[in-house]
Amino acid sequence: MPTTFSETPKRIAVKLKPAAERMVKKGHPWIFDRAIVKQSQEAACGDLAIIYDRKKNKFLACGLFDPHSPIRIKLLQFHRPAPIDAEWFKNKLSIAFEKRQELLQTDTNSYRFLYGENDGLPGLIADVYAQVLVLKLYSAIWLPFIDLLLPLLIEFSQTKTIVLRLSRQIQPLLENSEYFDGALLYGNLDNEVVIFREHGLLFEANVIKGHKTGYFLDHRHNRKKVGELAEGARVLDVFSYAGGFSVHALQGGAKEVLSIDISSKALDMCCSNAQLNPHKGRHDTWAIDAFKALDTLQKKSEKFDIVVIDPPSFAKRESEIKGAINSYRRLAKAGLEVVEDGGWLILASCSSRVSAAVFFETIETVLFQSNKKIQINLKTAHDSDHPIAFEEGAYLKCAYYKIND
Repeated sequence: MPTTFSETPKRIAVKLKPAAERMVKKGHPWIFDRAIVKQSQEAACGDLAIIYDRKKNKFLACGLFDPHSPIRIKLLQFHRPAPIDAEWFKNKLSIAFEKRQELLQTDTNSYRFLYGENDGLPGLIADVYAQVLVLKLYSAIWLPFIDLLLPLLIEFSQTKTIVLRLSRQIQPLLENSEYFDGALLYGNLDNEVVIFREHGLLFEANVIKGHKTGYFLDHRHNRKKVGELAEGARVLDVFSYAGGFSVHALQGGAKEVLSIDISSKALDMCCSNAQLNPHKGRHDTWAIDAFKALDTLQKKSEKFDIVVIDPPSFAKRESEIKGAINSYRRLAKAGLEVVEDGGWLILASCSSRVSAAVFFETIETVLFQSNKKIQINLKTAHDSDHPIAFEEGAYLKCAYYKIND
């Protein structure tokens, strides 16, 4: 059912259960529907909810009301009252943009400008690919603020085009609206496939039909690292998707790269990205389930100098955590079997429900139970344009293991 929202958001007063109030005082950005004990009036999507202390009736925080989500209020401002106006947004964007400056000094023109809750703007993502900014909404609360945000996004990013992407959850809410997935909000778009640079290498992002905003930027530093390790290596890239690790490995001087993904369309993107960057190494692709591929490679006694295993999220809900942990065990064991003596096994997870501590303990239990010598070389999280401001915002973890027989 289409949603309604106020062009001029109204203000509502809200009080919370004690446990939720304590979390707000600590700066947590989410208030769940079950935590609300009192609100002054009915609220529409995007209305401003003011949270007051239960006992002293003092201001605690304010945020945007979302009747379509269990996270009923996404908080923006804590401790001190402030008008949520153009000046407030400009300050938020200025702080976020400053955090990305070190990255933007490299030969890179693709980055996450706004990272939702972690930049104080819950449910709002802005990714830049060269001259195109993709604004992705995970909540309809931002619709009343689109006209206010656009000029600020253009001012800071200096992009010439803005594309709107909508999460699957909110697309049905906006049927027959001017806001739809892939809508052009500003400028012109000659081609939905945009070519951008990542540490000097070229990649493509389909900003209209591509997954998420068109590409995954969070592994950028890990892809660069793999490229630095790849001189003369035989490389296996499992769950390769659009080939980020594969392309960096080829450009780093890998003699051979095998990219594996179950999606033939993903492998088409992988090949296209590889062809954008001239290289001398051999590049093969294999459209197959990753677990079957690793089993087949092991049976053929295939060995690789670098094995990268970067699966999609295995645990999008709590009920899937146990299965995810089992899958990580299987991948660690299978990956270990196809690493050459003296080679690298690089394992990653993007399941936010599986913590870094649990992930590393899971895979290292498998690795250290083997009869091989395992050296932990490096552990990483998100790249610098994906800052973490609260516990639930951390999802990416990656480890580099040196393997010797």
